[in-house]
Amino acid sequence: AEALRVEPSLNGTIRFGRFVPHDSVDVTFLVSMPDGSDLGKAKITNVPDRSITEIARDLRERAARLRNSEDDDWERSKGLIKVLPPFLLRPVVHAIGWLTGALGLEAKSVGLERYPFGSAIVTSVGMLGLDDAFVPPTPFARVPLYVLIGAVSDRPTVENGEVVIRPMLTITATLDHRFVDGFQAAAIARVFRRIFEDPWQLDGLEKAPPSAPSEDREVEEETA
Repeated sequence: AEALRVEPSLNGTIRFGRFVPHDSVDVTFLVSMPDGSDLGKAKITNVPDRSITEIARDLRERAARLRNSEDDDWERSKGLIKVLPPFLLRPVVHAIGWLTGALGLEAKSVGLERYPFGSAIVTSVGMLGLDDAFVPPTPFARVPLYVLIGAVSDRPTVENGEVVIRPMLTITATLDHRFVDGFQAAAIARVFRRIFEDPWQLDGLEKAPPSAPSEDREVEEETA
């Protein structure tokens, strides 16, 4: 979310071939259902303006509601999908994605919200014991960034010129190239590195000004 705030040209959607910015930076977390049969979604809004504690509390509460079948919007949206014959599922899901994710329409009566996935989707395979993987693009979600978190495991790394064993974590990203070029990918990578080198700065983070489009958009190939 902080990377999307610093690089606002990714915080938006594509409508009729043109980029349309969002008013806030919202991030969706995928939540595994207890029986493993489905993935729910918990969208956290205005993420850069909230503390880590607030985000964690909100995510925990939303995940609990999803797993206890207490999220009304999610239950209504599932009801809509269940009544469709299989051959209509794909076109209807894509149509819903375009109406809600591109046009920003909502229909609370059937559990559809505007921009339902925000500008990024975060999921994990760490709890499955996998070190890394890549999120397949989901066209109907209409987001530029998919982030996947792997398992924490002890690995060798170099510290002060010596090889030591440290707990390591792999994070991978899938990018929609309609939104992202090398310059923007490098901007995201720089923010990720800065935050992870000192994660405590997220609470009380001194906000860097959002980057402005440069006439000389020089791509940093190694970083990208």
